Amino acid sequence: MTLELTSIADVGIIAVLRAPSADAAVSAVDALVAGGVTGVEITFSTPDAETAIAEVARRHGDAVLLGAGTVTRPEQAESAVAAGARFLVCPGTEATLARAMKATGAAVMLGAMTPTEVMAATALGADVVKVFPASLGGPSYLRSLRGPFPDVPLMPTGGVNADNLGQWFGAGALAVGAGSELCSPAAMKAGNWEVVEDSARSFSAALAATRAAA
Repeated sequence: MTLELTSIADVGIIAVLRAPSADAAVSAVDALVAGGVTGVEITFSTPDAETAIAEVARRHGDAVLLGAGTVTRPEQAESAVAAGARFLVCPGTEATLARAMKATGAAVMLGAMTPTEVMAATALGADVVKVFPASLGGPSYLRSLRGPFPDVPLMPTGGVNADNLGQWFGAGALAVGAGSELCSPAAMKAGNWEVVEDSARSFSAALAATRAAA
């Protein structure tokens, strides 16, 4: 594994933040880290996402595995890495964008759902294939993908919660992405960071239990 791929596997959980503001994203990361979740994807659906990425990088440094998500344009890939992102996530797979993401030197996650899309993402050099929306098929679908793609690092995103986290890893996930189930949009909007921290603790405990049982 590459260093970043090993890091993604080590953190296990990537929090997908669609925050209402850059300040809210930064505060959410503080709460997530306090709760034990240190993998963070700040999406470009967050206003001033690059500002949030830069501030999280400044505050937390290497203690947080920081990435940018919902990358849909080449210039976003460049600006995110310049701000401090170490990995880039696209919701789908598109050749021109994938090449631009790879050119930054950051780890690249390309979105896929079907076997054909997994093959396309892999051919374009994806370090990790983001299975999205994973809620459509559940852990059993991820396990089915593992059959023809035993060596492709898969990260299901969507439908992952603290209760079923172990099932996703049991089905072969390298790591999991968790959005609203981990960092509630309502909590971020209200600035209720205790809720976010408590949720992070639940996810962290579930991950620890899963690894202990493995």
